[in-house]
Amino acid sequence: MRKHYFCGMKMIDTHTHLYVEAFDEDREAAIAAAMAEGVTNFYLPAIDSQYTQRMLELEKAYPENIHLMMGLHPTYVKENVAEELAHVEEQLAQHRYYAVGEIGIDLYWDKTYLKQQQQAFDQQIKWAKARKLPIVIHCRDAFEEVFDVLEQNKGEDLHGIFHCFTGTKTDAERALGYNLKLGIGGVVTFKNGKIDQFLQDIPLSEIVLETDAPYLAPVPHRGKRNQSAYLTLIAKKLAEVYGKTMEEIAEQTTKNANGVFLSNNF
Repeated sequence: MRKHYFCGMKMIDTHTHLYVEAFDEDREAAIAAAMAEGVTNFYLPAIDSQYTQRMLELEKAYPENIHLMMGLHPTYVKENVAEELAHVEEQLAQHRYYAVGEIGIDLYWDKTYLKQQQQAFDQQIKWAKARKLPIVIHCRDAFEEVFDVLEQNKGEDLHGIFHCFTGTKTDAERALGYNLKLGIGGVVTFKNGKIDQFLQDIPLSEIVLETDAPYLAPVPHRGKRNQSAYLTLIAKKLAEVYGKTMEEIAEQTTKNANGVFLSNNF
């Protein structure tokens, strides 16, 4: 029987893909399970235009709990990138979104569209800054390429979250230098995740919690479908790393997440 950690804590999953096919058979149950664990708010990053309607419908069903982002995921930057970016721009003009994301560069699967990924990342950062919105960054095997684009856009109006942070301490410090919080998820529970070895040197004020569900489930669920209810397992690991109570982790990371997403005072 799974241990429940919820003791009046309120937590925010800053990155969860609740609208994807992996939840089609039990979406409501997955959301209910998360809420039972004290995860009361969910921020949903975009992938590409094929998922926009699903996202909007889920937001309509849970208007107090589900909050949407809009953007073009780097692994979906293909030949139709212009069409997809036009969709992003149109959506940003028509609907309330809490961030531009997830955006960035991914060179793990394919390097074919690196130039287009860089251009799409840069353009979407500019749209975010023009709308005073945070950005949520996806980076895989592309730290230098991501930092190059961030350097071109640095300034007080650049802020957001470096999602699924898996870099080194030096990478973490560079990300913080661009006014980005670090999104910490299931990887922190992996034996080979490595980030737990230096995370205690990063101020807790710079950390937000995320699951990236249905991906990257934390131990002991690694390899299975992730879900937002498992955010408590990530909070538990962070409590160990920082020598804090889970309540303290929940309180501070919730404050941090609200500071990112609600800073433009909707």
